[in-house]
Amino acid sequence: MTTYRVAQVTAPGGTFELVERDVPRPGRGEVRIAVEACGICHSDTVFVDGALPGVTFPVVAGHEAAGRIEELGEGVAERGWQVGDRVAVGWFGGSCGYCTQCRKGDFIVCERLKVPGWAYDGGFAEKMIAPCDALARIPDALSAVDAGPMACAGVTTFNGLRRSSAKPGDRVAVLGLGGLGHLGVQYAAAMGFETVAIARGAEKADFAKQLGAHHYVDSTSGTPVAEALRALGGVDVVLATAGSSEAISATVDGLAPRGELVAIGADFEPMAISPFQLLMTGRKVAGHPSGTAQDVQDTMEFSALHNIRPMTETVPLERTGEAYDKMLAGKARFRMVLTTG
Repeated sequence: MTTYRVAQVTAPGGTFELVERDVPRPGRGEVRIAVEACGICHSDTVFVDGALPGVTFPVVAGHEAAGRIEELGEGVAERGWQVGDRVAVGWFGGSCGYCTQCRKGDFIVCERLKVPGWAYDGGFAEKMIAPCDALARIPDALSAVDAGPMACAGVTTFNGLRRSSAKPGDRVAVLGLGGLGHLGVQYAAAMGFETVAIARGAEKADFAKQLGAHHYVDSTSGTPVAEALRALGGVDVVLATAGSSEAISATVDGLAPRGELVAIGADFEPMAISPFQLLMTGRKVAGHPSGTAQDVQDTMEFSALHNIRPMTETVPLERTGEAYDKMLAGKARFRMVLTTG
């Protein structure tokens, strides 16, 4: 095969079109991946809309890609990769290796982080080229459809919890039950936390319990969320997956002393948190970026061990626009995943 198909956008905020391109060869330190599945993340909008500096069009988005290596570039075999290996590529699409943060070993905050869809074409395609330091090995127990979302939604929630101050037995709240939150609740329960799910509507209580939550807080009940959390004794960590600064801010007074708010849901609006809310009880607020390829691999292995899976809707690549619009409308249950087979 000398050509392959991509779903691209040619202008900021444009519609997706399916086009054929010549199959590229991987360069030194790179591999070509036959993409089998790619999740659609809300963060893809910043590339599709050209909202970040350096985005060039046409854009091929997609940073939750899973597939098989079909060609190795020079120097890759020496790093342990082979044709046919099952791999995933997430938000972490490689690092520069020489900036201050890379020299400290903190690759996910690399000053020149390579994000698929921004630094190079992403996984809304039948094939993609990726640097080998972006590759996470997929466990046999996970399908490509399961593995793709783990490379961003999964690793972000998993890492947000395991890098937090929470210890097994602590009370942890997960704000939101969407693409990130439904995984966050599963991870929190599997990590041994007393898990509180927070979402809109009493009808979601049973679903939250099915995911492993021990408690459910309906943010529309009329009782302020912070008050409901305090009634449980306060929480040690809030993992805020909802992309709403207002909803995130409403949880702060439900934190126990020395409690930590970990924000992973993206919103450009400022949060309404005063220094006084933090000072008297020693509370902390932190943002958490996704995770490296090794973190993605850890996430997938933990998921396989504990039978944690994303809930997905699969759509063929040629219907990318339809799937993307469903994600934007908040109607995905809970991750839209493009497939090429």
